[in-house]
Amino acid sequence: MKVGRFASATDPGRKRRLNEDAFVVRPPLFAIADGMGGARAGEIASALAASALNEAPAENGGGEELVKQLVQEGNRRVHERASSDPSTSGMGTTMTVALVEPNGDVTFGHVGDSRAYVLRDGQLEQLTDDHSLVAELVRRGELSARDAEMHPQRSVITRAIGTDPDVDVDAFTVRPQAGDLYLICSDGLSDMIPNSSIEEILRKHRDDLNAATKALVKAANRSGGDDNITAVLFEIVGDDAPAQTADPDQPTREHAAPSFDEEDTLHPEQGIAPPPAPSDTMVVPAAEIDAALAAEPGPAPPQAGIGRRLLALLVIIALIVVIVALVWWGLAR
Repeated sequence: MKVGRFASATDPGRKRRLNEDAFVVRPPLFAIADGMGGARAGEIASALAASALNEAPAENGGGEELVKQLVQEGNRRVHERASSDPSTSGMGTTMTVALVEPNGDVTFGHVGDSRAYVLRDGQLEQLTDDHSLVAELVRRGELSARDAEMHPQRSVITRAIGTDPDVDVDAFTVRPQAGDLYLICSDGLSDMIPNSSIEEILRKHRDDLNAATKALVKAANRSGGDDNITAVLFEIVGDDAPAQTADPDQPTREHAAPSFDEEDTLHPEQGIAPPPAPSDTMVVPAAEIDAALAAEPGPAPPQAGIGRRLLALLVIIALIVVIVALVWWGLAR
């Protein structure tokens, strides 16, 4: 088996000025990187991570160890830049990589909350586990999947590329079937529409992958478009299937956000204004999350009440000073 058709689409969403997603479409290698960080740092992080894949030998084979090495190289580049450039300190990115092996097996490498899915026989299955706070709570049985969708800390991830010198990479291999359709996407898609909607869109547009990626982006924007949206699709076909002819409208290498010199633009939807500051994904180590969950929250100090009392006291003192000054002025006359 081998790679058949493939397609990709990306969009900044309806509420972000910048597109901090990057993706790689370089058969047999496919990847998503969803950057995070202040200013343009997330954009830099995702582009650096993607560059590690673009500079790798354009050959398949190597299995899980190769995929881990590619992700680790992306981690090294991002961490090195963040450590040497104060303007990018603390930046990072998610990364989900798929490599189609010579025998047709699909090997994945995964860090963060970007996702990989497979549509097989019309049924969608999520292949990756999110490295996030809410996903961990769901796995522990402390939070329902429904509550996780609306949890205020759903953007807190526990693992990312570039935040530490080394990163723990989830790597696994899937034995495909001819006709499998694989989707890699950023959380700007998976957070906006449920898996059932993703499945419905992929089934509807199964014969036109370009239309499928565009429909996924459109659905995420219709549901709010709170974040950048990126989707990469590729299918596995039998050895006797014809190879896909390159589509000039589809990138075959890294796509990152526009050049740093380009002017920021919002998605062309009416009534959408830029937020005062981007609400970036946070990375909190799993150990810190465990400690926080184990601790009982104490009552918050009544800081607001104290402030109001101090203000009232200052007003009273000021009035007394004014009265004394007026009395003294009257006596002096």
